[in-house]
Amino acid sequence: MSQRLRETSVELEVPFRHVDVMGIVWHGHYFAYMEEARTRLLRSCGLDGGEWLESQYALFVIESKCRHVSPLYYGDRIRATAWLKDVKRRIHIAYEITNVTRGCRAARGHTILATTDRDRGLLLETPDAIQRRLLA
Repeated sequence: MSQRLRETSVELEVPFRHVDVMGIVWHGHYFAYMEEARTRLLRSCGLDGGEWLESQYALFVIESKCRHVSPLYYGDRIRATAWLKDVKRRIHIAYEITNVTRGCRAARGHTILATTDRDRGLLLETPDAIQRRLLA
């Protein structure tokens, strides 16, 4: 298992609107669950997405992956956990979605975020000011 630099979790209940006619959560919603955990993780570092509008930097997802292990169903309680794996060049955030109701892992995944400057120029490394917040 890789090092977890910082970690947070959020618990959710699968709403009816997220399931298909077979009662299984549509695969694209897993990314929304991961985003909930990522938002909570970044907020815990003082990096709320709404603040980026006034910032000299912006973050954007350049890679995302989700490996599905077992299905989620309407009404299941889930825990989406996010943790930082690396922040030097890109911000690498890993995820695990656990089906609390059934006591099993539902998915694992990751997103990698890059940083741009105010003019949307790609930065080759995460700025020190952002790294300090992420690792504080």
